[in-house]
Amino acid sequence: MSAQAHDLPRKHQLSVHDYHRMVEAGILSAELRVELIGGEIIDMAPIGSRHAAIVNRLNQMFSLACGVDAIVAVQNPVVLGDDSEPQPDLTLLRPRDDFYAARHPRPEDILLIVEVADTTRSYDRDVKLPLYALHGIPETWLVDLEASTVTRFSRPRGEAYEEIKVLSGHEAPLALPSCGVSLESIFDR
Repeated sequence: MSAQAHDLPRKHQLSVHDYHRMVEAGILSAELRVELIGGEIIDMAPIGSRHAAIVNRLNQMFSLACGVDAIVAVQNPVVLGDDSEPQPDLTLLRPRDDFYAARHPRPEDILLIVEVADTTRSYDRDVKLPLYALHGIPETWLVDLEASTVTRFSRPRGEAYEEIKVLSGHEAPLALPSCGVSLESIFDR
């Protein structure tokens, strides 16, 4: 006997608004390490010391290289549509006088997203990258700690990026050619 579609349990999809109300009501703790992806609350992996060090290095390097040309946001939320609010490891944002106090950044505010992947490599590649492409994020870098590589994904189309390139040497985000960083130095131990 096969199950009818109406017999299967349904998931309740949350909106970004619902998600924020859950935090305001104390249902979700503001300190909890979760993000909203596709209407579902997803636990974020614990941050290891090497992962944290690479994020810290990238933060310092981009902050020095970009100066006032971009806001460097570390592990802060970005709103992607009505049902997703991921927290990328690092985001370069268009400058705003209020530093996004009035609202979280949206796709049109984002110049570059950087995800540092160790235990989350397949999740970042198979779930987050398609989400970023779908919402038109122009460029995403995936820093693979196991392989010690940085891969640039650019030219979003649908749920994929048309250009994929392994980076090396001194590289800059496409939208910020003056904000170059030395990629080899981020893997120094």
